[in-house]
Amino acid sequence: MGLDDVKRKPYERLAHHLADDMEAVGAMIRARMASENAPRIPEVTAHLVEAGGKRLRPLLTLAAARMHGYDGPFHIHLAATVEFIHTATLLHDDVVDESRQRRGRKTANLLWDNKSSVLVGDYLFARSFQLMTDTGNRRVLSILSNASATIAEGEVLQLTAAQDLATDEDVYLQVVRGKTAALFAAATEVGGVIAGAPEACVRALHTYGDALGVCFQIVDDLLDYTGTDAIGKNIGDDFRERKLTLPVIKAVARADAGERAFWVRAIEKGDQREGDLEQALELLHRHGALEAARAEALEWSQRARQALAPLPDHPIRAMLADLADYVVERIS
Repeated sequence: MGLDDVKRKPYERLAHHLADDMEAVGAMIRARMASENAPRIPEVTAHLVEAGGKRLRPLLTLAAARMHGYDGPFHIHLAATVEFIHTATLLHDDVVDESRQRRGRKTANLLWDNKSSVLVGDYLFARSFQLMTDTGNRRVLSILSNASATIAEGEVLQLTAAQDLATDEDVYLQVVRGKTAALFAAATEVGGVIAGAPEACVRALHTYGDALGVCFQIVDDLLDYTGTDAIGKNIGDDFRERKLTLPVIKAVARADAGERAFWVRAIEKGDQREGDLEQALELLHRHGALEAARAEALEWSQRARQALAPLPDHPIRAMLADLADYVVERIS
């Protein structure tokens, strides 16, 4: 490993290792997001796709396929599929959450309108299904279509549970496994399937993606309150949007009557006042909620690392292990 590799973050090393594949994925994304009849589609899509982002999910698909010696064309299709599904969910999420910023830029729903964001998101979902059927692999189609349904189910569950103080950690995990981890797990799993990997390896890839996705979401929820590495995010957005994320759930579970009354007012009733975010942060620290949530993220990171054991001895496997560590290190 050279000095440049040492300096790179794990996902950057993975992207460098798979640079040619990622270039091909980018070209396919640009080609498939085009529309001759509705110019607004590429306008809206390009605004989000070209805003940056790590493109972690398509990287996982490429990594899983290459680690098992795949040299055919369809890992590119599947990586683009995964990115289109992810982008579609972001467009829909920003409408639901009434978000104003994504990846450091104004959201599409703010620059255009909610209707455009929803309909372009629908278009990208349709494009993703066209891409996945190009592979001619029915198992791949089953995995990704099931993941798409699970993501939508997780989003609806979050909508009903997000502002209900009765929401506990089991429900939170169910939401996270749906709206975030399902696509991570599908991304890694289809890479193994298209490469013809042994069944034990396919299962290991699914387990790795699921654990990495849960870890990723817990860390993302923590970053909303800690601010560390929260580039392109407004600190406290989850609080202002009245989302019951893991740190808040833990603080509510340990709250006395007065503290619970605060959470009821600010989260359930939405009566937020000046200084409420600071009070919420004080309560999170008082009850060790942030530290406890970080400990859970670390446990999921370790589960992801352990899941890699059955996979081939390959440089990519080491990069995936480092990636699981890095996700948690962002909040160290």
